[in-house]
Amino acid sequence: MFFSGNIKFLRKRRGRTQDDVATTLEMKRSTFSGYENNIAQPCLETLIAFSTYYNVAIDTLIKVDLTRLPESQMRQLERGYDVFIRGSNLRILATTIGTDNEENIELVSEKAKAGYTGGFADPEYIRILPAFRLPFLSKEKKYRTFQISGDSMLPIPHGAWVTGVFVQDWNSIRDRDAYIILTLDEGIVFKVTENKIETEGKLVLHSLNPLFEPYDISVNSIREIWQFVHYISPIIPENTRSEQYLMVETVKQLRNDIQAIQTRLNI
Repeated sequence: MFFSGNIKFLRKRRGRTQDDVATTLEMKRSTFSGYENNIAQPCLETLIAFSTYYNVAIDTLIKVDLTRLPESQMRQLERGYDVFIRGSNLRILATTIGTDNEENIELVSEKAKAGYTGGFADPEYIRILPAFRLPFLSKEKKYRTFQISGDSMLPIPHGAWVTGVFVQDWNSIRDRDAYIILTLDEGIVFKVTENKIETEGKLVLHSLNPLFEPYDISVNSIREIWQFVHYISPIIPENTRSEQYLMVETVKQLRNDIQAIQTRLNI
């Protein structure tokens, strides 16, 4: 149980003394000190009082070691976003910070993808990834950049570096937005999503390239989701009327012609 460490951590983040908080909660300082030093165990009424004061769910105060949360997640918590209150699953994210205590953007290259699939939750692995900063991105959110491969997301080209913002609550995933998704079976994929988590426990993944068919993925096989923010590439995107797209239009026209012939022959 992390209650004692959490209430001490939250108090210090607010710059409050034990006397300050004890007075506000209408309890003796010695009693308050006992809770922080794990000498006394709180009753339900006390848990409710601390939960109300810090605006953090009781489950979070008890079950989650807040000292291990990245700064971006702590800021979300302090702004009133609590996954236990919202009813979603808590997802602890391994991350790195710079000497200025600001979070980095870790870089996952094509060669690093296999290692990332197994080491995404390991702080030691995340620590060895190259890291950088982009000054135009919010310091209040957590970002990571992945190198994509293949042509399923054309006109975003093979080898492009795609940056995403960490998605804590998967129920917030929006239809027709693009996401980088870490899965158990396929590793890292970059797709446009259709959210059917609430009704069917899955996402439907679509490619921008119409030559690729959409497919389903169970939420149970997903480990991380990052919402697309931007991409970096030295390659100028091809004209949307590229050869591949013209081939698709040709196939569609052939299908229509065949259907018309079948109709005339009463097949």
